[in-house]
Amino acid sequence: MDKNLKSAVEIICLLLLYTLESYHPLFLGRKQRANHAARNLLMRFLNLCVIYAVFSAFLALGTYWTFEHSFGLLNWLPGPSWTKTALGFLLYDLYMYLIHRVNHAVPFLWRFHRVHHTDDQVDVTTALRFHFGEQLITAFVFRLGIVPLLGLTLEQMLFYEIFSKPLILFHHSNIALPEPIDRILRALVVSPNMHRVHHSKWLPETNSNYASFFSFWDRLGRSFRWHEDPKTIDYGLPEFTASAWQTIPGMLKTPLAPVRPPSD
Repeated sequence: MDKNLKSAVEIICLLLLYTLESYHPLFLGRKQRANHAARNLLMRFLNLCVIYAVFSAFLALGTYWTFEHSFGLLNWLPGPSWTKTALGFLLYDLYMYLIHRVNHAVPFLWRFHRVHHTDDQVDVTTALRFHFGEQLITAFVFRLGIVPLLGLTLEQMLFYEIFSKPLILFHHSNIALPEPIDRILRALVVSPNMHRVHHSKWLPETNSNYASFFSFWDRLGRSFRWHEDPKTIDYGLPEFTASAWQTIPGMLKTPLAPVRPPSD
């Protein structure tokens, strides 16, 4: 596996889902979809330029060092490589769940993560809308710690990202999925209707459904919440309703705005 395959999968899934939500959307009548997508994709591009272009080499070096020194949990356990890859997938997905909860619980980290939540027209491009500050902290600094501890190889990291990215794009999409199908999906993985609750303006719903791939983390962590009618969910954050926050300068300045008290 290589990064080219990962990028190709992401681009193909993004284009496919954007097309599907154009023809069969849950929320109807959205205007300026192209402008909305362009802003979110530009944030993704800024992340690629600022973070990945500079720091991805460090992550590669970290996984190489882990492999060369047989360091980390997966290297200390017996068994064939495929069982270690499966276990690595599960453990890294648990890490993704936990770090997502931390991003909501720690005010400093929430300042950056809320850029993702200020989107009041959640669609497939929202899955790529993150502040580079969050990417620097969680996708680089924290990851440089967890990858050696777990003993993940670069191939195992790519394996997780190639399989998780399509699902993450899918459960952010505005595709109207029949409830029986969504119910079957969320029995194991994060479904669109499940993740839509997480993007609600209502704080108890915002602070729920943190999982990225496997939905059972939220049930085990008692953070699962259900909303009977997804069409009634109001997206965004109440303190960021002004249109200026949806612009690139607005998104970049969002971490500087006051933090809403947890009791609100």
